[in-house]
Amino acid sequence: MSGPVSHHNPGEGEEKAPSEDASADQKAQMEQAYAQMRRKLRMTRLAEDIGHKIMVLSGKGGVGKSTVATGLALSLAKQGKKVGVLDIDITGPNIPKMLGIEETELHVEDNQIHPADGPNGLKVMSMAFLLEDPDKPVIWRGPIKLGAIQQFIGDVAWGKLDALIIDFPPGTSDEPLTVAQSLPNIDGMVIVTTPQDVALLDSRKSINFSKTVKIPVLGVVENMSGYTLRGSAEPNSTVSVVGPQGLPVEAIVNDEGDWSVTLNLFKQGGGEEAATEFEVPFLGSLPFDPGVVRGGDDGVHRIVAEPEGDTAQAFDVIVENLLAELAKGEDDAPEIL
Repeated sequence: MSGPVSHHNPGEGEEKAPSEDASADQKAQMEQAYAQMRRKLRMTRLAEDIGHKIMVLSGKGGVGKSTVATGLALSLAKQGKKVGVLDIDITGPNIPKMLGIEETELHVEDNQIHPADGPNGLKVMSMAFLLEDPDKPVIWRGPIKLGAIQQFIGDVAWGKLDALIIDFPPGTSDEPLTVAQSLPNIDGMVIVTTPQDVALLDSRKSINFSKTVKIPVLGVVENMSGYTLRGSAEPNSTVSVVGPQGLPVEAIVNDEGDWSVTLNLFKQGGGEEAATEFEVPFLGSLPFDPGVVRGGDDGVHRIVAEPEGDTAQAFDVIVENLLAELAKGEDDAPEIL
């Protein structure tokens, strides 16, 4: 005779049946696959919503790449264009501080992040907005970086833009490679350098990187090209200034008693030489301007502080040349019948 049958209900703390674990894993995988699919669709739609997508790179740090990226964006916006700035520097994001919007809290709606509003109507997205402690280092391995970058591209509600400027950390590793492989129809790269031989050596690596990923170089920008001194003296006289190597540099005073002289603190013309060597466009030079450093610390870019100053005018020339290169790319595109 058989004994009584006991019915056992699993209580708290007991392991789930293998089928339950498998079901939960399958559901998580399906949700992840669905999220990735939606992200890829949004990335594809970026090709329609954003007119031009421009990567700003440098082979080494300290050449003013982020300053150039924000300057290009502000100069384009000054012309009435709708411009976004995507700060892909995961470990050292500083564009929000340069634009004076680092305290902005981002708005999330329908699983999409709405970018912050910057000066001149810029739309800005940066890792800096997501860090709880700006002094705490971000230590992420490659796969985590890749996922974060894809989210930055696919999960941000940019809306309609004339141009998206993408700022990268120095070098040619995970970040630019991920964007080059993820974002459709990138127009090209702007390479930032300074006149020193070391910076030029690294800028050549960036140019070669562009050839590897088959994205054209829109041009080279030489930053910190020269520092201009100005003063007043007796009209039509000569003023002598001691240059960087201790050699005198002379300036002629004009009829109004004004004089100016440009000192080449870090050599000059190296960016143009590199562009010529690799047969890519040279977009122009930017002066060595101490006000750029102050503006970056204060959150007021020189283009905003002095829209008619030398630095702003130099950016206008560079943007004019950049737009000309973008127009060439449109002319070269195959006609769709």
